[in-house]
Amino acid sequence: MSPEIQTKKLELIQWVAGIQDESLIDELQKFMQGDNRDWWDDLSDDQKASIEAGQEDIEAGRVMPHEEVKKVYEKWLTK
Repeated sequence: MSPEIQTKKLELIQWVAGIQDESLIDELQKFMQGDNRDWWDDLSDDQKASIEAGQEDIEAGRVMPHEEVKKVYEKWLTK
């Protein structure tokens, strides 16, 4: 095994060891046990509809570049 992979594995071990969020640990356990469900299946109908509406907006060109959004909301983004 390459030294790069060993380093990545050790970094992951250290990261997991420091996790305090029980829900994240539960999700990692599910992943480890092969629970590879699509996250889409866990969304509510309202959440799915909102995402689909956003995709339709993108496809129809109803979008605003990030730089323009930052200008519009600048007063709330600056401290």
